Amino acid sequence: MANKEASVAELTELFRNSSAVLLTEYRGLTVAQLKQLRTNIREHASYAVVKNTLTKIAANEAGISSFDDELTGPSAIAFVHGDPVAVAKGLRDFAKANPLLVIKGGYFDGNPLTAAEVIKLAELESREVLLGKLAGAFKASLFGAAYMFNAPLAQAVRTVDALREKQESAN
Repeated sequence: MANKEASVAELTELFRNSSAVLLTEYRGLTVAQLKQLRTNIREHASYAVVKNTLTKIAANEAGISSFDDELTGPSAIAFVHGDPVAVAKGLRDFAKANPLLVIKGGYFDGNPLTAAEVIKLAELESREVLLGKLAGAFKASLFGAAYMFNAPLAQAVRTVDALREKQESAN
């Protein structure tokens, strides 16, 4: 009994400390395939095979009840500590290559996700790409602003030069 309580406490902590949680069913996957999946998402998440009854208790203790109906069959959860988009992409890509992996749903930013929403999350661009685009937009805005501030100055210099030349030719 103490072992079960420790497992529930550990799972509850994982739920609470994860930025997102993605639920899968792995029925029929080999140990080698599961190891490959873990390796694929290791940078951003830990992937754990879980017992449904203990996981349901832990999720509820962490305030997540959306998994209650999904916790059937052999379940495994990706506990995300990094980029949720990268983990969703990793799971989606692995599921394409290994159809026995079924994405069942998730929990992200305080909201439950359906399997379809997890796939949509996977279709987003990664945080690095989005930050790169944002930096590019800022750079373009700054360049435009610098040009806008310099243009009147350059115009004023040309006008002063033209007036000076006109005055010199008049003398």
